[in-house]
Amino acid sequence: MSRLLATVFGIGLLRPAPGTWGSAAAVPLGYLLHAVFGFPVFLLATVAVFFIGWWATASATDGQADHDPSEIVIDEVVGQWIALLPVSAGLWHAGVDAWVFPWPGWVTAFVMFRVFDIWKPGPVGWADRKHSALGVMLDDVIAGLLAAVVVMLAAGFAHGVLGL
Repeated sequence: MSRLLATVFGIGLLRPAPGTWGSAAAVPLGYLLHAVFGFPVFLLATVAVFFIGWWATASATDGQADHDPSEIVIDEVVGQWIALLPVSAGLWHAGVDAWVFPWPGWVTAFVMFRVFDIWKPGPVGWADRKHSALGVMLDDVIAGLLAAVVVMLAAGFAHGVLGL
């Protein structure tokens, strides 16, 4: 069961770039959570999946030399959802129809999360070097937080400065 969850039901077995596949799968799943249940449930689901992912990663890698095998992508789901939280929160706060998909925000969150997850600047790299299940999860959490900041800045510029 832990391996099934850690690979997000086999998505992590897709090649090439399983992390990108995991992130790509996270976007429609996050959108569905946002559209059906709204921002509060999306936020709670993100927190819940973090803890489930931590457990699943620890269990799936127990006794293995590789602490972060590429097929484990539940961490990408959590990080991607964190990057998407400002988009969901903004839409929910503005009272926008839940099924509206303003693509610039969702695409920016996806792209920026992938950039920070692959580049691993500063604190992302620090967490990645932890060599533990928590480190596996935290590097993506931090990459998601950095991407979320970029998403908020881009939204502020687009809606505040440009008036879009």
